[in-house]
Amino acid sequence: MELFLQQILTGIANGAIYACLALAVVMIYQAIDHFNFAQGEMAMFSTYICWAMISVGIPYWIAFLLTIVVSFSAGVAIERIIFKPIHNAPVLSHIVVFIGLLAVFNSLAGAIWDHTIKVFPSPFPEGSFQGLIGLHEVGMFFVTLVLLGAIFSFFKYTRTGMAMQAAAANPDSAELVGIRVGWMLALGWGLAAAIGAVAGMMIAPIVFLDPNMMLGILLYGFAAAIVGGITSPGGAVAGGFLVGIIENLAGTYIPAIGSELKLTVALVLIVTVLLFKPNGLFGKSIVTRV
Repeated sequence: MELFLQQILTGIANGAIYACLALAVVMIYQAIDHFNFAQGEMAMFSTYICWAMISVGIPYWIAFLLTIVVSFSAGVAIERIIFKPIHNAPVLSHIVVFIGLLAVFNSLAGAIWDHTIKVFPSPFPEGSFQGLIGLHEVGMFFVTLVLLGAIFSFFKYTRTGMAMQAAAANPDSAELVGIRVGWMLALGWGLAAAIGAVAGMMIAPIVFLDPNMMLGILLYGFAAAIVGGITSPGGAVAGGFLVGIIENLAGTYIPAIGSELKLTVALVLIVTVLLFKPNGLFGKSIVTRV
């Protein structure tokens, strides 16, 4: 029973990170109807920026906040400089650019900071909670909850947040009421980059820091978005927690999976949900009148 409870708690903590990435993926998808395959590499690069600031003596939480600001600004710049000119281009053009960004961020991180694995500090004390879960995982969970609460409040109670939702739901109607749809899209990119940066900085003390650290984590984020519903930010968050719990339980109680094949669980979840509920557990069906 203690092992089961431990895996549930660890799954919730990991699921919080998957929820962050899933939320970032959903925000980009709602804006441009495509997955951002470079989301993980953007988060990794932001984590390196935070590590570089900490290495020169900047306190952790100041570096954390500065990294969020830098990541947000970079996300806005990427949309304005790279994706705005190809907004009406074919889908394949967007996919090629996403793959190009993935390669650029991965190569650039390796060129600047090399490919040796680095230890990323945790802002939380060492030890565990009741011997069941590490204190870093507990802190990671609460940081993610604060972030998700801030994002929810932003969309629910601010004019800019509501304008972003309107621009994503119906760009033409939003433009007619004076909303600058292009800039709302850029803000969405900025928020997605900032959310991804938080996920990277929280997961780095566990998986260590290297240019490929987010490849597997991003797959879990995609799985969470698809399981919860690619059209539902709240569903994507719920999907993150579900994926975290399921992959931990499967790795513990199914001997054939173990710790080495946990990524297989994410792939199985993606295929299963797409087969039986393509819109996700909490997604909405999109009906077009012909």
